[in-house]
Amino acid sequence: MTDDDAVETFYTDERWQNWLDRLEEEDLDPENEDSARLLLNLQDDAAIAIVKVLAALDDGRIDENRAVEEIHTVRDIVLADVEFDDEDKVMLIDGVQTSLVPVFYAAEEYVVGGVVEGDVSEFVRAAADAEAEDDLDAALGYVVQAGTRIIDGEPLDIELVEDLEYGLVSEWVNGLDSLQSAIEDPEVVEEED
Repeated sequence: MTDDDAVETFYTDERWQNWLDRLEEEDLDPENEDSARLLLNLQDDAAIAIVKVLAALDDGRIDENRAVEEIHTVRDIVLADVEFDDEDKVMLIDGVQTSLVPVFYAAEEYVVGGVVEGDVSEFVRAAADAEAEDDLDAALGYVVQAGTRIIDGEPLDIELVEDLEYGLVSEWVNGLDSLQSAIEDPEVVEEED
């Protein structure tokens, strides 16, 4: 086995840029099903990269330090500022980025600290309560804890998501939904060349 074989790539700037290029070419309308699907695919694709990092860790192909490095790499690529002329597109991509924040933190927490005791639904409700009290740090913490449970296999109840008022917690939980989809089917999104 050569050194090249040993280095597994989970996500690249090019992959993210390909998605951004597609978004820039499209007439995006979040009410339009194709636009919504494209944005969701972009989000799911990043979540899949994170799940592949966790799978590589579970399989012993990478160690904890490398897993954390890879999670940071994906996070840095995906959360970098996007420069489009179209402000509406920037806002839509910002929504995707916001949704993915707890995915990165939950994956890192899972690697470093393991699975948090508790229940996904309780964490999500606690996050919504914290958001209502303008304690966004606590709200994110609860969503991240829910994320570790989802990584461990506990399902996210989609009805719970639908009951949330629109805000940061609903965006974050939307990201957890992508994480759950990625865990269930890590091959779902293929980027088109």
